[in-house]
Amino acid sequence: MKFYKDVTMVLPLVWVGAAIAASAMAVGELSERNRQAELKRKTAHGHTRKGLDKYASGIGKYPTQTAKAGKQQEIFATVSPGALLCCGLGGVLEHTGILIDRHTIVELHGNGLVKAISPERFLMERSGTEIYAACDSKGQALASAATAERAAKQIYSYQKYDLIKNNCHRFAWTCIHGEAMELTTFYLLNNYLSRMTNRIIYWDRWDGWK
Repeated sequence: MKFYKDVTMVLPLVWVGAAIAASAMAVGELSERNRQAELKRKTAHGHTRKGLDKYASGIGKYPTQTAKAGKQQEIFATVSPGALLCCGLGGVLEHTGILIDRHTIVELHGNGLVKAISPERFLMERSGTEIYAACDSKGQALASAATAERAAKQIYSYQKYDLIKNNCHRFAWTCIHGEAMELTTFYLLNNYLSRMTNRIIYWDRWDGWK
């Protein structure tokens, strides 16, 4: 009986360890994928989707936090109002919003309220500790004044939030495109934006307003 109790106490720890190991492997795989993407990024011709349709998602570089030898090795995002931002790690729990000025990001919160929040608030209770911007191959955010205006007009409005059918990604795309469309995942958001702009999407870290 004592052996059974000891085993039941140990098993949860084993599961937690396995989850941590799996997460570390996933981040490692994304780091390698991003390294390969950076090499392609430097040699891409025109930096458009032409000839690059193997990027089915439209993503050339995922928003992944990785240890760098020095910041000079990393391309930082150059943002402007209307930039699509996200926090979260490599395909897991990304949260997206729209930048409208240097201090303000508009997001659809899980309670259905469209909020205007600070970058610091955007990261609260989210996975990851960095904000990334959807950029072209040169680190320039794919942004427009029209996107920022649409997002600003929806501040303090309410929507019927649904984790699948009406989430932050769908809200962000509506701000970008101007019309609501069925869109459920971060993958689809990137796919639509990539095709709309004819660019491969590189999620570069935003290092503050420069």
